[in-house]
Amino acid sequence: MSVVSTVVGDRFRVLTDAQWELLELLLPSSDGRAGRPFANNRLVVEGMLYRLRTGVPWRDLPEVFGPWQTVWKRHRRYAGDGTWDRVLVALTALADSTGNLDWVVSVDSSIMRVHQHGANTARGETGRPARTGNYEPGDHAVGRSRGGLTTKAHLATDGQGRGLAVLLTAGQAGDSPMMPTLLDTVAVPKLAGGPPRCNPEAVIADKAYSSAANRALLRRKRIRAVIPERSDQVANRKRRGRAGGRAPTFDTATYRRRNVVERAFNKAKHWRGVATRYDKLALTYRAGFTMALAVEWLKLLADMT
Repeated sequence: MSVVSTVVGDRFRVLTDAQWELLELLLPSSDGRAGRPFANNRLVVEGMLYRLRTGVPWRDLPEVFGPWQTVWKRHRRYAGDGTWDRVLVALTALADSTGNLDWVVSVDSSIMRVHQHGANTARGETGRPARTGNYEPGDHAVGRSRGGLTTKAHLATDGQGRGLAVLLTAGQAGDSPMMPTLLDTVAVPKLAGGPPRCNPEAVIADKAYSSAANRALLRRKRIRAVIPERSDQVANRKRRGRAGGRAPTFDTATYRRRNVVERAFNKAKHWRGVATRYDKLALTYRAGFTMALAVEWLKLLADMT
């Protein structure tokens, strides 16, 4: 057992030694500016995960993780420079190279309530969705829907329910317009070289994504659409007769697999820092969500390496 495992103890530790050995290879070893190596990197990462798991304020992190400011600053740095996005991409690339990535992709969204401590930042105009890099949308991906102040997470998973990409918008944003941006975010490098794979074999989505634009996009990319028609679309097509065209093909057997993305949200929301948004910034909240997705891949891949 490692020294960190002994100091932190099972109560506070999230990662096994095997999972950390794999993750450590993917994390930066220094601050990148003066070349100063990070000290106690595992302890700091365990602190990030503990806070994500429990949802406690950063100032209330147990002392076993060291100064809370160190954990917070490292988390903020990793969120801003896209470290956790690179980790997720690397893990998916490893999974794909070993035949453990199912390219029947499911997409969906889910609403997260914004705690009052995460909603007290001034919000300007709505910007682009919160995605990789250090971009922070003007509205901080906080909006008002029926549930009050909310953030909406748009998630793409592989056929086994493991996360490939996650984007954030304000809670009142629609699902369908986000599909092109979400699919553009899915890019899995090939370890043997060559361009990354971006197009899945099929995309499974519910009726909220049934639009002519989305179906045309999937046809252009030669991706099989497994999306049921909405009742109003069916009625309009029948009303127009021959001019309405034929009904789009729909694979009911494949559609039964759509529940994997719902189960992925369920797993992600076991992390209290995901289920309720306490972060003021969208990029730090999204980094925590991405960490939760990466842990699921680590559980699969750590024992294989």
